[in-house]
Amino acid sequence: MTVKMQKRREIKRVAADANLFLIEDKTLSSAPYTFARRLVDIVLAIAGFAIFIPLLIILTITIKMDSKGSVFYPQERVGRMGKPFQLLKLRTMKMDAEKEGPRWAETNDPRVTRVGKFLRKTRIDELPQLINVLKGEMSIIGPRPERPVFTEIFNQDTPGFINRLVVKPGLTGWAQVNGGYDISPEEKLAYDLEYIRTRNFLLDVKILILTFKIVLSGEGAR
Repeated sequence: MTVKMQKRREIKRVAADANLFLIEDKTLSSAPYTFARRLVDIVLAIAGFAIFIPLLIILTITIKMDSKGSVFYPQERVGRMGKPFQLLKLRTMKMDAEKEGPRWAETNDPRVTRVGKFLRKTRIDELPQLINVLKGEMSIIGPRPERPVFTEIFNQDTPGFINRLVVKPGLTGWAQVNGGYDISPEEKLAYDLEYIRTRNFLLDVKILILTFKIVLSGEGAR
C-alpha cells in the first residue's frame, strides 16, 4: 500500500468519526488566545492592504478589460456557528457562470476567465477577504468557509461537516495547504478537524509559510 493510499484511508476513518467529534480544545474558549488571534488578524490584514493596494488597482483595471462585469464578487458563506456573511473575492468567472444554478468549481472550469485563471493559480482572488478579516467575520487562518447550499450537501454526504463551524473561517487553512482546490469535502473535513484539535501559533505560522509557498508556485490551484 502506498503512502498516499494510507493517508486517504486515515482521512476516511477520521471523517467517518466526525459526527462523534466533541470540542475539547481549551484554546477555543481561552480569552488570551482569542484576543491574541484577533490582534494578529488585524495587524496582518492592515499590513496586507498596505502591501497589495497597488496590485489590487492594477488587477481592477485588468479584470475590467478582460471581461464584462463587476470587479468584486460578493458571495454568501457560512461563518462561525452557522452565521452567514458576505465573502468578497475578485471576480474570476464570467458573469453568467451560475445561470444554471450553484456549481462547485471544477478542474479547468470553462466558466473561468483568462485573468481568472491567473488569479486562481496564485490565490490573489482571495485578497479582498482581508476586509472580512477586519470586520471580524473571518480570521487569517481557519477552515475555508463554504456556501450554505454546499455546507448542507456536504454535511449530508459527510456527517459532521458542520463541526468546522466551531471556529471562525479563514483566508487560508490546514486543508488548503495540504490539498488545494482539488481536495474533497471528506478530506477537507479531516484536515480542518485536525487543525481545530491541535491549533496553536506555531501551526499558524507553518500554515502561513506554506501558503506563501503555494502562492509563489501555484501548487494545488486550478
